[in-house]
Parts: sequence; structure tokens; C-alpha cells
Amino acid sequence: MPILVLGAGTSRGYPGPNLRARLEKALSLIDAPSTVVVSGHGEARAMAEWLVERGVDKQRIIREPDARSTNENLENAHALLPDTRCWTVVTSDFHVWRTRLWAWHLGIPVEVVAASTPAVHLAVALPRECLALPHSALRIAWRWLRQTIGG
Repeated sequence: MPILVLGAGTSRGYPGPNLRARLEKALSLIDAPSTVVVSGHGEARAMAEWLVERGVDKQRIIREPDARSTNENLENAHALLPDTRCWTVVTSDFHVWRTRLWAWHLGIPVEVVAASTPAVHLAVALPRECLALPHSALRIAWRWLRQTIGG
């Protein structure tokens, strides 16, 4: 089962604390046959380099450098490996519900694995997610409505 690591910000080209937590969680899940997709605009390169520095064979890493949102992470990764029956998606603990919501909407089977968010970042992450989750739900409802009415 391929592993998809969702981007979460870099600082000077190096993974920030939330992204490092996601990468550390992914590293604990990677086994010999695993393919790892690192996804995120401006983050994929840094994520791939971080994993290679920790012993992951660069041939097993696929960079998806264009995604700017959760749904694009999922859509773009799935387009790279369309025959994937189920993805292991690594994201932050506060981001699990939104990831599942988008995967459900897109019809992409996932098993979401949560990385612990560093405590100092929860004060920003949780309020942001409280706005982002309903925003995503409304975007999904709008997409469904447009598709249903537009036929």
C-alpha cells in the first residue's frame, strides 16, 4: 500500500515542525516494498530529501510538487498511481477529519495515520482547522450541487 505524506510547510527549504512530525510518522511506516508519495507545492523536494537523508531509497519516493490543498494532495497523488486500492495517508492529528472527508468525496480509499502535532503549534492549528473543516465541507457540497444540477 503506497504511503502519501501530505505537506505542512517548510522553513528555508527544510521541513517545519508539523511536517517533520508527519515525516517521522511516515518513516516508521515505510517497509521494503513501500512507495512513498510526498505531496505539496514547495514542500515535496524538502520532504524527499529529508526521507533520503534518513535512509529511504530515493527510487521509492515520488514527488508531487503541485498540490496546494488537501484535496489536491489526494487527487494528484491518486493520478500518479491510479491503480492504488487503498492509500496510507500521513497527516497531522488535527487534520485527520478533513483528510477523510476529502478522500470520501473523491472516492479515494484511505487509511489515515495521524502524526502528533507539536504542542506549541496546536494553538494555531486547532482554530485554523475549526474554520478549514467547515470550509471544505461547504466546498464539497458545492461541488456535489454543481455536478447534480449541471448534470
